Amino acid sequence: MTESPGVVDLLGVLAYAELSAFLRLAEDAAHLAPTLTDRAVLGELAVAEYAHFELLRDRLLSLGADPDKAMSPFVEALDEWHLKTTPGDWLEALVKAYVGTGIALDFYREAARRLDPAIADLVDEVLMDEGRSAFAVERVRAAVEADPTLTGRLALWARRLVGEALSQGQRVAAGRPELAQLLVEAVPDDQAEISRLFARLTEEHGKRMAALGI
Repeated sequence: MTESPGVVDLLGVLAYAELSAFLRLAEDAAHLAPTLTDRAVLGELAVAEYAHFELLRDRLLSLGADPDKAMSPFVEALDEWHLKTTPGDWLEALVKAYVGTGIALDFYREAARRLDPAIADLVDEVLMDEGRSAFAVERVRAAVEADPTLTGRLALWARRLVGEALSQGQRVAAGRPELAQLLVEAVPDDQAEISRLFARLTEEHGKRMAALGI
């Protein structure tokens, strides 16, 4: 017996997000990391993302859901976000991994608040930071302190990341009412409540920007 469509949607979008994160981090490690140490650390983070994907895939299977079918409604939106936010250099890749991924994870945490504890615990497990924040903050803050002229460019990049993330998030919520229902207490098409949700996500984004020093 499967869970409600909203739960399957949430696990599906999370599974594809984790799979995408694995692929993007591995690509950034191979092509943008300036040192072998940075390449190794980012590679470790990529491996952690793939392990999270496996947990979600296995849970979908245990619920009687087809992982491919559960992920497929979200492929276009997530791929488009990655396409529109392809980093141009190492620092942009780090800001994306911290700021862009961070606001997406906030989105999923909001949805998980109303889930059965067994599902909520799984979501918490796959949303574990795994050191991504500390790694990104350390590298970006050091770069900005060494060259303050980077601040403006990286701040603009972060705003673009969040703008694209919110745009794609609203698109997903509008197209998947069962998932939207997990995010708001009102009816799925209550756009005012959805707007308040995204305002909370934006507030968390501000805290991340402060941590980066940009």
